[in-house]
Amino acid sequence: MPLFAVICRDHPGALQTRMDTRPAHVEWLKAGPVQLAGPLIEDGEMRGSLLVIEADSLGSATAWAAGDPYKAAGLFASVEVIEWKKFIG
Repeated sequence: MPLFAVICRDHPGALQTRMDTRPAHVEWLKAGPVQLAGPLIEDGEMRGSLLVIEADSLGSATAWAAGDPYKAAGLFASVEVIEWKKFIG
């Protein structure tokens, strides 16, 4: 099954939204097709998310990413979903 990278960038100054929504986000990740997940760090602070997921198509990966509780809370300034090929690891 193809892999997709989901690259999310937070709105500036939205760390509290991230922290408040984190429990729902983590539960959503645990129930999904996630292979890898973690925050993007800038200047020592969480400022986004990087997820690698399995999905049948770009459309289904994008639809799954749209269900992220962080997105529903308005945390993300941008979300990019792109097919990703594992090379090492």
